[in-house]
Amino acid sequence: MKKKVVLAFSGGLDTSFCAMYLSKDKGYEVYTAIANTGGFTEEELKVIEEKAYKLGAVKHIAIDVTQDYYEKSIKYMIFGNVLRNGTYPISVSSERIFQAIAIANYAKEIGADAIAHGSTGAGNDQVRFDLTFEVLAPGMEIITPTRDMILTREYEINYLREHGFEADFVKMEYSINKGLWGTSIGGKETLQSNQTLPEEAYPSQITAHETEELKLEFVEGELHAVNGEVFTDKVKAINKVEEIGSKYGIGRDMHIGDTIIGLKGRVGFEAAGPLLIINAHKMLEKHTLSKWQLYWKDQVGTWYGMFLHEAQYLEPVMRDIEAMLQSSQRNVNGTVTIILRPYSYTLVGVDSAYDLVKNDLGEYGEVQKGWTSEDAKGFTKILSTPLRVYYANQKKNGKI
Repeated sequence: MKKKVVLAFSGGLDTSFCAMYLSKDKGYEVYTAIANTGGFTEEELKVIEEKAYKLGAVKHIAIDVTQDYYEKSIKYMIFGNVLRNGTYPISVSSERIFQAIAIANYAKEIGADAIAHGSTGAGNDQVRFDLTFEVLAPGMEIITPTRDMILTREYEINYLREHGFEADFVKMEYSINKGLWGTSIGGKETLQSNQTLPEEAYPSQITAHETEELKLEFVEGELHAVNGEVFTDKVKAINKVEEIGSKYGIGRDMHIGDTIIGLKGRVGFEAAGPLLIINAHKMLEKHTLSKWQLYWKDQVGTWYGMFLHEAQYLEPVMRDIEAMLQSSQRNVNGTVTIILRPYSYTLVGVDSAYDLVKNDLGEYGEVQKGWTSEDAKGFTKILSTPLRVYYANQKKNGKI
């Protein structure tokens, strides 16, 4: 009997080569699987399925993990206001883990002998897939032809043509990865430290030019309503915000960061939905959380994002961080008003019953109601004690 291999399949050049190579040259029974995290339409999935069978797959499936991706990752990235290096909403890197988990589970389900992916040896994805497969499918062989054979694009195209498979593999100027939590764009200018992406490189083009008001309502930290429309399906809520924001060209930027393998990398992205949701959520938290809740959330949110990016989603501490983030959201309730315009937006303000700016003790910079002027003088004097001790000691020892 032929050995079974499950190939993580996207329909691109690398995975197309892998499908045919594993079937024709290596004699495997190839099962292709695509894990959709919100980046593919039904039409696109159908085209990918047809391609898989033409390349020799005995079975192809599409696994929709979009809801799982939201419930087990995106939700916590919102709670933690996660932006890697203060910029990037960790779009592609967080997706890959859930794609890898789905592929590993499918491989075990059908009793596969091996599991394969098309990652190269110069990127982060090889680590994300390999590590997840090692943990969730221990002992299963991992096959990576593109990485192991150090293949060129020309070699792969010629191989496919020689075996009777013709497709349009003309190299696009930009490599684009789209998902629920944003779209990454790489190529040309992203490879140069002194350049940025031109307008035409972005998949979403600007079609709105007048200002528009956007209202986002949160209930316990989760997006609940968009412009008054309530969404029980949070994925649809995110898509709605993306639809509104992308027509203004909002959420475009360049991420520069450290890769898992140690290189510095640059990638362009557009993520109108994630940027609007995270920054609105963060503003609401400033009004509804205590000083130390905000401080510690910043610390654990940074670690959560870093671990997600570096393939450590399965590390047990991530569940502990998620529990802390979930607990912190009990009072994050209210509506944030945003004004949208081409390329930018303004966070106007919040309306929340939990707003700590509204209180009976005083109005900042105006008048106190919860203490007397003598109380303020005494407070300041006590607060100054350690500094008065320090500088008195310095003076006594001739330092000042």
